[in-house]
Amino acid sequence: MNVTRREVILSSLFGAGYVGLRALATGLPAAVLLNPRHSLAEACADRERAQYVIWATSGSGDPANANVPGTYDDPGISHPLDAAMAPTQMTLGGKSYTAAKPWASLPQGVLDRTCFFHHTTLTNSHANESKVLKLMGGVKRQEMLLSLMAKQLSPCLNTIQTEPASVSGELITFGGRVLPALTPTGLRDVLTSAKGPLTNLQQLRDADMDRMNEALKSSGNTAQRAYLDRLALSKSELRNISDNLLSSLAAIKANDVEGQLTAAVALFQMNVTPASVIFIPFGGDNHSDPNLARESQQHVSGVAAIASLMQKLTAAGLQDRVTFVLMNVFGRSLNRPMRMGRDHLGNHHCSVIIGKRVRSSVIGSVTKLGSDYAATGIDSRTGGGSATGDIAFADTLGAVGKTIGAAVGLTPEVLNDQITAGKIVQAALNS
Repeated sequence: MNVTRREVILSSLFGAGYVGLRALATGLPAAVLLNPRHSLAEACADRERAQYVIWATSGSGDPANANVPGTYDDPGISHPLDAAMAPTQMTLGGKSYTAAKPWASLPQGVLDRTCFFHHTTLTNSHANESKVLKLMGGVKRQEMLLSLMAKQLSPCLNTIQTEPASVSGELITFGGRVLPALTPTGLRDVLTSAKGPLTNLQQLRDADMDRMNEALKSSGNTAQRAYLDRLALSKSELRNISDNLLSSLAAIKANDVEGQLTAAVALFQMNVTPASVIFIPFGGDNHSDPNLARESQQHVSGVAAIASLMQKLTAAGLQDRVTFVLMNVFGRSLNRPMRMGRDHLGNHHCSVIIGKRVRSSVIGSVTKLGSDYAATGIDSRTGGGSATGDIAFADTLGAVGKTIGAAVGLTPEVLNDQITAGKIVQAALNS
């Protein structure tokens, strides 16, 4: 990789003067390194609630909605006949549901913090992926929900950059501008080279800690020195971080799903960004898919990828600090008795949300509409599907957006001010 490209990536990830690397090396927020005496006293009121976000999305409109719990109650809904996708019982929130075998095969510990949220995306056009991520105009100033959340979460998480980072190739906007896309192999090559930044963390730590201690010795107070001692990493802690990051990044072989998962987790370990964007296939744009074979294969691999992500987060000690979201541009037709493929369906999608403050649940439901199916309205108190619920069908996209925002730590005041449709569904949340 040429020097120019390397410098662009490092500057993008770690900021001017590589202050982000210095933050990683010392364990101190970048703001503290830039201004020790002023910034040490600053704090975030909701720091304990703030979550990093991994957002899986696709403009292909994968049939991720077609085999989740809540779609097996009506025999008119078509599912693959492959044995790997057999209808299987699973437990969510103490209740029994039926879903395709891959979903039911997730570890119960993961299911105990998983919500399947049925809703509309109000579109059946591939070109509207960015609009769906903006909740079809429901987020003020045409911001993407992910970017709204990143703006709110970054100060609480003390991340190096406020913007989300995409390692999937999906286009993400922030404040009206398109963000550069990163690749897992590009991150690997820059960060793990012999002269890469992760090999020099010890020198960065020692230089900054000497500077910080000298500054506080001359003019700091007891509270500031105690804050520094509490946050600063020891040399052994730093060595473990450096070794673990180098090892995981070196294991990236390609820009595939596994590579994206590893890169996304590493970005959180380095505290680069509050949100990472990935892509997990669940069948793609499967108009022509005889016997729903590709849908079956990619459901097996897709759910396995989610399980792998949860394992990676646990290994990194981030299992309680990261919330995962799967939301695509639209769902696929549910009434396909010939099972030769599925068409676009804007009336139904199912977002999957997994996190510490997510209640194990199925929110909303599916109802027959014309020749196909649609999501229902929702009772925000119980989470049940209801044609007369206080969340109308057209507002279910805003409702899932607000509920995700609440799950990752945004306040109701911010969500109700910034998102113009829907309500928070408390039945999907633990607190």
